[in-house]
Amino acid sequence: MPEEKEITIYDIARHLNISATTVSRGLKDHPAINKNTRKKIFEAAEYLGYRSNMFASSLRSKRTHTLGVIVPRLNSYFVATVLAGMEDAANRDGYNLIISHSLESSEKEVANARTLFNKRVDGLLVSLAYDTENIDHLSPFFRKGIPVIFFDRVFDHADSTSVIIDNFSAAYNVTKHLIDQGCSRIMHLGGNMLRNVYSERLRGYKQALKDHRIPFDEKLLFLSQLNESAGTEAAMHILKMSKRPDAVFSANDTAAVHCMIKLTSEGIRIPDDIAFAGFNNDPISNVVQPNLTTVNYSGYSIGEAAVTCLINHLKGISSIRTTNSIVLRSELIIRASSLKNKSL
Repeated sequence: MPEEKEITIYDIARHLNISATTVSRGLKDHPAINKNTRKKIFEAAEYLGYRSNMFASSLRSKRTHTLGVIVPRLNSYFVATVLAGMEDAANRDGYNLIISHSLESSEKEVANARTLFNKRVDGLLVSLAYDTENIDHLSPFFRKGIPVIFFDRVFDHADSTSVIIDNFSAAYNVTKHLIDQGCSRIMHLGGNMLRNVYSERLRGYKQALKDHRIPFDEKLLFLSQLNESAGTEAAMHILKMSKRPDAVFSANDTAAVHCMIKLTSEGIRIPDDIAFAGFNNDPISNVVQPNLTTVNYSGYSIGEAAVTCLINHLKGISSIRTTNSIVLRSELIIRASSLKNKSL
């Protein structure tokens, strides 16, 4: 069956017996075309099956009104809330998002960046994969002057802005809370130190120990991918220790919860034997028993701020080169998992 001919503004013009220029202006809601004529043009366009040639339009304007997004994974409550914030902010200004995910692989991240560059996105928003060591694959964007915004997992670059929380202070406050509960052997479940979120959380943990004259012990540091199996592995590691920790601070909620579940199944009482705190305030933190102490910060706000910053740059309202980072607030949410000292 032969393909149907693509409908053009000339077809609409012939159908309505008006000029193609009038059709073109009407489709753009130009005020010079009266309201009734515009209505007829839109109705005819829909009836005939007209599709706007966005590619030709973007070549003329050098804008696609499309933003590229690279996230580490999609099966994450935090990422889902970030994308919700991005979608809302983008839609308010008539932008579309092309969302890709790296599956926590730097190799896939490189491929995603190449695809989005070839799609001629107006700007790029990136949260780096677990194992990304450099951002050479983003060089084509910087060379072309295409703005890049990093969010959550970021990389310092003079020509970009990062949207983050103060991971150092948040981790410091978690650790201090556990110390205030009488804990002195606090294990930290950390992630890949290539990523700012995990290196800063480790730094905050160490500083809180130092400020309270508790020596840092390498045996109380357990680095992993912080997924479900890593939480279970951490629990098995704790069970084998001759001198167990009296508290665990995990750099995310997923590992914390699965560590708790395994330890509880082995007779460990939480928080009496081991207090627990996580990070991210995922829904699972409020479902596990006892409820998990955690750090809350808005993924929606991070996504909204990142897109707003990028669009403001594209509009010429502000420049990402004058703002190195946007730091959003976070808060410690204290729940039963960490309350050893019930009087506090």
